[in-house]
Amino acid sequence: MTISRRTVMRGGLAAGLGLAGGSLTGLPGVRSLAFAADASGEAPAGTLGAGTLVVVVFLRGGADMLALVAPADDPDYRAARTPELRVAAEGPRAGIRLEQTLAPALDFRLHPDAAPLAELYAARRLAIVHAVGLTDGTRSHFVAQDLMERGIAREEDLARTGTGWVARWLDAERLGRVPAIGTASAPAAALAGMGGALAVPDLRGGLAPPGGPQAAAVLAALSRQGDGAYERAARAALDGLSMVDGRLPRQPDGKVAAYEAEGGAVYEETEAGRALQTVARVLKMDIGLRVACVDVGGWDTHENQQGRFATAVGQLSRAIAAFHADTQRYERDLTMVVMSEFGRRLRGNRSQGTDHGHGGAMLVLGGRVAGGRLLGRWPGLASHQLDRGVDLAVTTDYRTILSELIGAPAARSFPGFQSKPLGVLLA
Repeated sequence: MTISRRTVMRGGLAAGLGLAGGSLTGLPGVRSLAFAADASGEAPAGTLGAGTLVVVVFLRGGADMLALVAPADDPDYRAARTPELRVAAEGPRAGIRLEQTLAPALDFRLHPDAAPLAELYAARRLAIVHAVGLTDGTRSHFVAQDLMERGIAREEDLARTGTGWVARWLDAERLGRVPAIGTASAPAAALAGMGGALAVPDLRGGLAPPGGPQAAAVLAALSRQGDGAYERAARAALDGLSMVDGRLPRQPDGKVAAYEAEGGAVYEETEAGRALQTVARVLKMDIGLRVACVDVGGWDTHENQQGRFATAVGQLSRAIAAFHADTQRYERDLTMVVMSEFGRRLRGNRSQGTDHGHGGAMLVLGGRVAGGRLLGRWPGLASHQLDRGVDLAVTTDYRTILSELIGAPAARSFPGFQSKPLGVLLA
Protein backbone atom coordinates (compact mmCIF):
# COMPACT_ATOMS: atom_id res chain seq x y z
CA MET A 1 0.00 0.00 0.00
CA THR A 2 1.48 3.35 -1.06
CA ILE A 3 0.84 6.36 1.16
CA SER A 4 2.24 9.73 0.13
CA ARG A 5 3.46 12.38 2.53
CA ARG A 6 0.66 14.62 1.30
CA THR A 7 -1.90 11.91 2.16
CA VAL A 8 -0.61 11.68 5.70
CA MET A 9 -0.07 15.37 6.35
CA ARG A 10 -3.33 16.47 4.74
CA GLY A 11 -5.29 13.46 5.93
CA GLY A 12 -4.61 12.37 9.47
CA LEU A 13 -2.99 15.64 10.53
CA ALA A 14 -5.46 17.88 8.75
CA ALA A 15 -8.20 16.48 10.93
CA GLY A 16 -6.88 18.59 13.78
CA LEU A 17 -6.09 21.90 12.10
CA GLY A 18 -8.43 24.48 13.58
CA LEU A 19 -10.63 21.75 15.00
CA ALA A 20 -10.48 19.65 18.13
CA GLY A 21 -7.09 18.03 17.59
CA GLY A 22 -5.99 15.40 15.12
CA SER A 23 -4.57 11.91 15.12
CA LEU A 24 -2.40 10.03 12.66
CA THR A 25 -5.15 7.59 11.79
CA GLY A 26 -4.29 7.66 8.09
CA LEU A 27 -1.48 5.10 8.54
CA PRO A 28 -2.26 1.42 9.05
CA GLY A 29 -1.49 0.41 12.62
CA VAL A 30 -1.00 3.98 13.82
CA ARG A 31 -3.93 4.89 16.04
CA SER A 32 -2.76 6.51 19.24
CA LEU A 33 -0.39 9.29 18.18
CA ALA A 34 -2.59 12.32 18.64
CA PHE A 35 -1.97 16.03 18.97
CA ALA A 36 -3.50 19.43 18.45
CA ALA A 37 -2.46 21.21 15.29
CA ASP A 38 -0.33 24.34 15.59
CA ALA A 39 -2.35 27.35 14.51
CA SER A 40 0.35 29.88 15.40
CA GLY A 41 3.00 28.42 13.12
CA GLU A 42 5.59 28.40 15.89
CA ALA A 43 6.95 25.36 17.67
CA PRO A 44 7.14 25.57 21.47
CA ALA A 45 10.45 26.96 22.73
CA GLY A 46 12.08 27.85 26.01
CA THR A 47 10.92 27.02 29.49
CA LEU A 48 8.66 28.57 32.05
CA GLY A 49 9.18 29.30 35.68
CA ALA A 50 6.76 28.11 38.35
CA GLY A 51 3.40 29.69 38.89
CA THR A 52 0.80 28.31 36.54
CA LEU A 53 -0.24 24.73 36.10
CA VAL A 54 -3.94 24.14 35.58
CA VAL A 55 -5.60 20.73 35.57
CA VAL A 56 -9.06 20.84 33.98
CA VAL A 57 -11.21 17.85 34.93
CA PHE A 58 -14.24 17.66 32.63
CA LEU A 59 -17.11 15.47 33.82
CA ARG A 60 -18.59 14.35 30.50
CA GLY A 61 -22.31 13.74 30.41
CA GLY A 62 -23.73 16.54 32.54
CA ALA A 63 -23.07 15.86 36.21
CA ASP A 64 -25.98 16.31 38.63
CA MET A 65 -24.45 18.99 40.82
CA LEU A 66 -27.65 19.19 42.87
CA ALA A 67 -26.79 15.66 43.97
CA LEU A 68 -23.15 16.54 44.65
CA VAL A 69 -23.60 19.90 46.42
CA ALA A 70 -27.18 20.05 47.64
CA PRO A 71 -29.35 22.41 49.68
CA ALA A 72 -30.47 19.42 51.70
CA ASP A 73 -33.19 21.13 53.76
CA ASP A 74 -34.62 23.32 51.01
CA PRO A 75 -38.36 22.48 50.87
CA ASP A 76 -38.44 22.86 47.08
CA TYR A 77 -35.49 20.50 46.71
CA ARG A 78 -37.12 17.95 48.99
CA ALA A 79 -40.45 18.20 47.20
CA ALA A 80 -38.95 17.80 43.72
CA ARG A 81 -36.84 14.71 44.36
CA THR A 82 -37.47 11.29 45.80
CA PRO A 83 -35.24 10.35 48.75
CA GLU A 84 -33.09 8.24 46.40
CA LEU A 85 -32.21 11.26 44.26
CA ARG A 86 -31.46 13.84 46.91
CA VAL A 87 -28.84 14.39 49.56
CA ALA A 88 -30.30 13.85 53.00
CA ALA A 89 -29.81 16.16 55.97
CA GLU A 90 -30.11 13.31 58.46
CA GLY A 91 -29.97 9.54 58.71
CA PRO A 92 -27.29 6.92 57.96
CA ARG A 93 -26.67 8.30 54.46
CA ALA A 94 -26.77 11.97 55.38
CA GLY A 95 -24.69 14.34 53.31
CA ILE A 96 -21.62 16.09 54.73
CA ARG A 97 -22.44 19.55 55.99
CA LEU A 98 -20.54 22.48 54.47
CA GLU A 99 -19.83 25.64 56.38
CA GLN A 100 -20.88 28.40 53.98
CA THR A 101 -22.21 31.93 53.64
CA LEU A 102 -23.65 31.63 50.14
CA ALA A 103 -27.14 31.03 51.52
CA PRO A 104 -26.86 31.00 55.34
CA ALA A 105 -30.46 29.91 55.83
CA LEU A 106 -29.88 26.67 53.93
CA ASP A 107 -28.05 23.51 54.91
CA PHE A 108 -25.73 22.76 51.99
CA ARG A 109 -24.21 19.29 52.04
CA LEU A 110 -21.85 17.26 49.91
CA HIS A 111 -22.93 13.83 48.71
CA PRO A 112 -22.04 11.24 51.38
CA ASP A 113 -19.61 9.50 49.00
CA ALA A 114 -17.64 12.73 48.55
CA ALA A 115 -15.93 12.53 51.95
CA PRO A 116 -12.45 13.13 50.48
CA LEU A 117 -13.71 16.36 48.93
CA ALA A 118 -15.26 17.38 52.25
CA GLU A 119 -11.86 16.96 53.90
CA LEU A 120 -10.23 19.21 51.29
CA TYR A 121 -13.00 21.76 51.76
CA ALA A 122 -12.53 21.74 55.54
CA ALA A 123 -8.76 22.16 55.02
CA ARG A 124 -9.50 25.25 52.91
CA ARG A 125 -7.98 23.77 49.78
CA LEU A 126 -11.28 23.41 47.91
CA ALA A 127 -13.79 26.08 46.90
CA ILE A 128 -17.12 25.41 45.20
CA VAL A 129 -18.96 27.79 42.88
CA HIS A 130 -22.65 26.97 42.55
CA ALA A 131 -25.29 27.93 39.98
CA VAL A 132 -22.60 28.22 37.32
CA GLY A 133 -22.61 27.30 33.65
CA LEU A 134 -23.33 28.46 30.12
CA THR A 135 -25.56 31.38 29.39
CA ASP A 136 -26.64 29.47 26.26
CA GLY A 137 -29.49 27.20 27.31
CA THR A 138 -28.56 24.23 25.12
CA ARG A 139 -29.27 20.74 26.44
CA SER A 140 -27.02 19.11 23.84
CA HIS A 141 -23.96 17.44 25.36
CA PHE A 142 -21.87 18.03 22.26
CA VAL A 143 -22.80 21.67 21.75
CA ALA A 144 -22.39 22.53 25.42
CA GLN A 145 -19.02 20.80 25.69
CA ASP A 146 -17.79 22.45 22.51
CA LEU A 147 -18.90 25.89 23.72
CA MET A 148 -17.07 25.51 27.01
CA GLU A 149 -13.90 24.12 25.47
CA ARG A 150 -13.84 26.84 22.83
CA GLY A 151 -14.39 29.42 25.56
CA ILE A 152 -17.48 31.00 24.04
CA ALA A 153 -21.13 31.44 24.96
CA ARG A 154 -23.22 31.25 21.81
CA GLU A 155 -23.76 28.29 19.51
CA GLU A 156 -23.67 30.52 16.43
CA ASP A 157 -20.05 31.43 17.26
CA LEU A 158 -18.81 27.84 17.04
CA ALA A 159 -18.36 27.91 13.26
CA ARG A 160 -15.93 30.83 13.50
CA THR A 161 -14.00 29.70 16.57
CA GLY A 162 -11.33 27.27 15.48
CA THR A 163 -9.18 27.28 18.59
CA GLY A 164 -9.72 26.29 22.19
CA TRP A 165 -9.50 28.60 25.20
CA VAL A 166 -6.32 26.92 26.47
CA ALA A 167 -4.60 27.33 23.11
CA ARG A 168 -5.45 31.04 23.06
CA TRP A 169 -4.26 31.43 26.65
CA LEU A 170 -0.83 29.97 25.94
CA ASP A 171 -0.43 31.33 22.41
CA ALA A 172 1.87 34.19 23.48
CA GLU A 173 3.77 32.22 26.12
CA ARG A 174 7.21 30.73 25.73
CA LEU A 175 6.55 27.12 26.44
CA GLY A 176 8.36 24.00 27.47
CA ARG A 177 8.54 21.02 25.14
CA VAL A 178 5.33 19.41 26.44
CA PRO A 179 3.11 22.34 27.42
CA ALA A 180 -0.22 20.51 27.45
CA ILE A 181 -1.64 17.01 27.54
CA GLY A 182 -5.07 15.43 27.42
CA THR A 183 -5.91 12.08 28.95
CA ALA A 184 -8.45 11.03 26.31
CA SER A 185 -7.42 9.27 23.09
CA ALA A 186 -7.31 12.64 21.31
CA PRO A 187 -6.64 16.13 22.69
CA ALA A 188 -9.61 18.01 24.12
CA ALA A 189 -11.14 20.80 22.05
CA ALA A 190 -9.78 23.26 24.63
CA LEU A 191 -6.32 22.50 23.18
CA ALA A 192 -7.29 22.93 19.51
CA GLY A 193 -4.74 25.10 17.73
CA MET A 194 -1.87 24.34 20.10
CA GLY A 195 1.20 22.65 18.66
CA GLY A 196 2.79 20.03 20.87
CA ALA A 197 -0.32 19.18 22.88
CA LEU A 198 -0.23 15.42 23.37
CA ALA A 199 -2.89 12.80 23.98
CA VAL A 200 -1.55 10.69 26.84
CA PRO A 201 -4.26 8.26 27.94
CA ASP A 202 -1.90 5.89 29.80
CA LEU A 203 1.83 5.64 30.45
CA ARG A 204 2.06 2.14 31.87
CA GLY A 205 3.08 0.71 28.51
CA GLY A 206 5.19 3.67 27.46
CA LEU A 207 4.35 6.40 24.96
CA ALA A 208 5.47 5.76 21.42
CA PRO A 209 3.86 5.42 17.99
CA PRO A 210 2.44 1.94 17.37
CA GLY A 211 4.82 0.01 15.16
CA GLY A 212 7.88 0.83 17.24
CA PRO A 213 11.06 2.57 16.05
CA GLN A 214 10.36 1.93 12.36
CA ALA A 215 6.99 3.70 12.48
CA ALA A 216 8.51 6.57 14.47
CA ALA A 217 11.29 6.93 11.89
CA VAL A 218 8.80 7.02 9.01
CA LEU A 219 6.63 9.64 10.71
CA ALA A 220 9.68 11.75 11.57
CA ALA A 221 10.91 11.60 7.98
CA LEU A 222 7.52 12.62 6.63
CA SER A 223 7.27 15.59 9.00
CA ARG A 224 10.74 16.86 8.06
CA GLN A 225 9.80 17.32 4.42
CA GLY A 226 8.18 20.70 4.83
CA ASP A 227 7.59 23.62 7.15
CA GLY A 228 3.84 24.03 7.07
CA ALA A 229 1.53 24.01 10.07
CA TYR A 230 0.91 20.27 9.78
CA GLU A 231 4.60 19.42 9.67
CA ARG A 232 5.43 21.69 12.60
CA ALA A 233 2.64 20.19 14.66
CA ALA A 234 3.80 16.68 13.80
CA ARG A 235 7.40 17.45 14.75
CA ALA A 236 6.30 18.95 18.07
CA ALA A 237 4.11 15.93 18.82
CA LEU A 238 6.82 13.40 17.93
CA ASP A 239 9.37 15.30 19.99
CA GLY A 240 6.98 15.37 22.95
CA LEU A 241 6.20 11.68 22.67
CA SER A 242 9.88 10.82 22.57
CA MET A 243 10.65 13.02 25.57
CA VAL A 244 7.84 11.64 27.74
CA ASP A 245 8.62 8.05 26.82
CA GLY A 246 12.34 8.58 27.44
CA ARG A 247 11.75 9.83 30.97
CA LEU A 248 9.74 6.86 32.10
CA PRO A 249 11.80 4.67 34.46
CA ARG A 250 12.15 1.14 33.16
CA GLN A 251 12.91 -2.27 34.54
CA PRO A 252 15.85 -4.37 33.24
CA ASP A 253 13.53 -6.05 30.73
CA GLY A 254 12.58 -2.68 29.25
CA LYS A 255 9.06 -2.55 30.65
CA VAL A 256 7.90 0.65 32.30
CA ALA A 257 8.43 0.52 36.06
CA ALA A 258 5.42 0.86 38.33
CA TYR A 259 4.68 4.40 39.39
CA GLU A 260 5.55 5.31 42.97
CA ALA A 261 3.20 8.00 44.24
CA GLU A 262 4.17 10.40 46.98
CA GLY A 263 2.38 11.39 50.15
CA GLY A 264 0.84 7.97 50.69
CA ALA A 265 -1.39 8.49 47.65
CA VAL A 266 -3.17 5.47 46.20
CA TYR A 267 -4.67 5.73 42.72
CA GLU A 268 -7.49 3.32 42.03
CA GLU A 269 -7.96 1.47 38.75
CA THR A 270 -10.70 3.85 37.60
CA GLU A 271 -10.91 6.32 34.74
CA ALA A 272 -10.29 9.25 37.08
CA GLY A 273 -7.56 7.43 38.99
CA ARG A 274 -5.60 6.42 35.91
CA ALA A 275 -5.93 9.84 34.30
CA LEU A 276 -4.78 11.83 37.32
CA GLN A 277 -1.90 9.44 37.93
CA THR A 278 -0.81 10.07 34.34
CA VAL A 279 -0.94 13.83 34.89
CA ALA A 280 1.14 13.49 38.07
CA ARG A 281 3.76 11.43 36.23
CA VAL A 282 4.14 13.96 33.41
CA LEU A 283 4.17 16.87 35.86
CA LYS A 284 7.08 15.33 37.76
CA MET A 285 9.12 14.95 34.56
CA ASP A 286 9.66 18.73 34.64
CA ILE A 287 9.26 19.18 30.90
CA GLY A 288 7.19 22.35 30.88
CA LEU A 289 3.66 21.06 31.51
CA ARG A 290 1.24 23.96 31.90
CA VAL A 291 -2.19 22.45 31.28
CA ALA A 292 -3.69 18.98 31.59
CA CYS A 293 -7.19 18.24 30.33
CA VAL A 294 -8.69 15.22 32.08
CA ASP A 295 -11.86 13.55 30.84
CA VAL A 296 -14.07 11.55 33.19
CA GLY A 297 -17.21 10.04 31.69
CA GLY A 298 -20.29 8.35 33.08
CA TRP A 299 -22.32 11.35 34.32
CA ASP A 300 -25.32 11.08 31.98
CA THR A 301 -27.63 9.61 34.62
CA HIS A 302 -31.06 9.35 32.99
CA GLU A 303 -31.91 6.21 34.92
CA ASN A 304 -30.92 4.41 38.12
CA GLN A 305 -28.99 7.44 39.24
CA GLN A 306 -28.65 6.58 42.91
CA GLY A 307 -26.10 3.79 42.58
CA ARG A 308 -24.37 5.05 39.45
CA PHE A 309 -23.89 8.54 40.82
CA ALA A 310 -22.64 7.32 44.20
CA THR A 311 -20.03 5.16 42.47
CA ALA A 312 -18.92 7.97 40.16
CA VAL A 313 -18.68 10.51 42.99
CA GLY A 314 -16.70 8.13 45.18
CA GLN A 315 -14.23 7.31 42.43
CA LEU A 316 -13.78 10.96 41.45
CA SER A 317 -13.36 12.14 45.04
CA ARG A 318 -10.75 9.50 45.88
CA ALA A 319 -8.83 10.20 42.67
CA ILE A 320 -8.72 13.94 43.40
CA ALA A 321 -7.60 13.31 46.96
CA ALA A 322 -4.85 10.96 45.76
CA PHE A 323 -3.65 13.51 43.21
CA HIS A 324 -3.64 16.24 45.87
CA ALA A 325 -1.54 14.11 48.21
CA ASP A 326 0.81 13.00 45.43
CA THR A 327 1.53 16.55 44.21
CA GLN A 328 1.95 18.38 47.49
CA ARG A 329 5.37 19.76 46.54
CA TYR A 330 3.74 21.50 43.57
CA GLU A 331 0.74 22.81 45.48
CA ARG A 332 1.72 26.49 45.33
CA ASP A 333 1.73 26.40 41.55
CA LEU A 334 -1.03 23.91 40.85
CA THR A 335 -4.75 24.55 40.47
CA MET A 336 -7.44 22.05 39.53
CA VAL A 337 -10.86 22.98 38.24
CA VAL A 338 -13.68 20.43 37.91
CA MET A 339 -16.53 21.25 35.54
CA SER A 340 -19.31 19.68 33.50
CA GLU A 341 -21.19 20.86 30.42
CA PHE A 342 -24.41 21.46 32.38
CA GLY A 343 -26.31 20.28 35.41
CA ARG A 344 -29.49 18.23 35.51
CA ARG A 345 -33.18 18.86 36.11
CA LEU A 346 -34.32 19.67 39.62
CA ARG A 347 -37.12 17.10 39.39
CA GLY A 348 -36.32 13.42 38.91
CA ASN A 349 -37.83 11.37 36.11
CA ARG A 350 -39.78 8.09 36.16
CA SER A 351 -36.61 6.03 35.67
CA GLN A 352 -35.11 7.18 38.97
CA GLY A 353 -32.75 9.47 37.12
CA THR A 354 -32.51 13.09 36.08
CA ASP A 355 -32.61 14.63 32.62
CA HIS A 356 -30.42 17.30 31.06
CA GLY A 357 -30.60 20.58 32.93
CA HIS A 358 -28.89 23.94 33.00
CA GLY A 359 -27.04 25.32 36.05
CA GLY A 360 -24.38 23.27 37.77
CA ALA A 361 -21.31 23.83 39.91
CA MET A 362 -17.54 24.07 39.51
CA LEU A 363 -14.94 22.88 42.02
CA VAL A 364 -11.58 24.63 42.35
CA LEU A 365 -8.72 23.04 44.27
CA GLY A 366 -5.16 24.11 45.00
CA GLY A 367 -2.65 26.01 47.08
CA ARG A 368 -3.69 29.36 45.59
CA VAL A 369 -7.39 28.73 46.24
CA ALA A 370 -9.30 30.57 48.96
CA GLY A 371 -10.97 27.33 49.97
CA GLY A 372 -13.58 26.30 52.49
CA ARG A 373 -16.18 28.51 50.81
CA LEU A 374 -19.27 28.14 48.66
CA LEU A 375 -19.24 30.98 46.12
CA GLY A 376 -21.46 32.53 43.47
CA ARG A 377 -25.07 33.67 43.86
CA TRP A 378 -27.72 31.17 44.86
CA PRO A 379 -30.92 31.78 42.82
CA GLY A 380 -33.26 29.50 44.76
CA LEU A 381 -35.31 26.50 43.68
CA ALA A 382 -38.86 27.81 43.80
CA SER A 383 -40.70 27.47 40.50
CA HIS A 384 -40.43 31.16 39.63
CA GLN A 385 -36.68 31.09 40.37
CA LEU A 386 -35.89 28.18 38.08
CA ASP A 387 -34.64 28.43 34.53
CA ARG A 388 -37.61 27.69 32.25
CA GLY A 389 -39.42 26.59 35.38
CA VAL A 390 -37.44 23.31 35.61
CA ASP A 391 -33.70 23.89 36.11
CA LEU A 392 -31.27 25.54 38.48
CA ALA A 393 -30.64 28.97 36.95
CA VAL A 394 -27.14 30.05 35.93
CA THR A 395 -26.05 33.11 37.90
CA THR A 396 -22.30 32.86 37.20
CA ASP A 397 -20.85 32.39 33.71
CA TYR A 398 -18.34 29.51 33.68
CA ARG A 399 -15.76 31.84 32.10
CA THR A 400 -15.71 33.93 35.27
CA ILE A 401 -13.93 31.17 37.15
CA LEU A 402 -11.55 30.25 34.34
CA SER A 403 -10.70 33.92 33.81
CA GLU A 404 -9.75 34.35 37.44
CA LEU A 405 -7.52 31.29 37.32
CA ILE A 406 -5.45 32.42 34.34
CA GLY A 407 -5.38 36.17 35.02
CA ALA A 408 -4.59 38.74 32.33
CA PRO A 409 -4.46 36.26 29.40
CA ALA A 410 -8.22 35.77 29.89
CA ALA A 411 -8.74 38.65 27.48
CA ARG A 412 -7.49 36.50 24.60
CA SER A 413 -8.88 33.21 25.92
CA PHE A 414 -12.40 34.62 26.22
CA PRO A 415 -12.60 37.53 23.76
CA GLY A 416 -15.30 40.06 24.53
CA PHE A 417 -16.03 38.58 27.95
CA GLN A 418 -15.50 40.64 31.08
CA SER A 419 -16.30 39.82 34.67
CA LYS A 420 -15.31 40.65 38.21
CA PRO A 421 -13.36 37.97 40.09
CA LEU A 422 -15.39 35.95 42.55
CA GLY A 423 -12.50 35.68 44.98
CA VAL A 424 -11.76 32.03 44.18
CA LEU A 425 -8.02 32.70 44.58
CA LEU A 426 -6.21 34.05 47.60
CA ALA A 427 -5.45 37.75 47.40
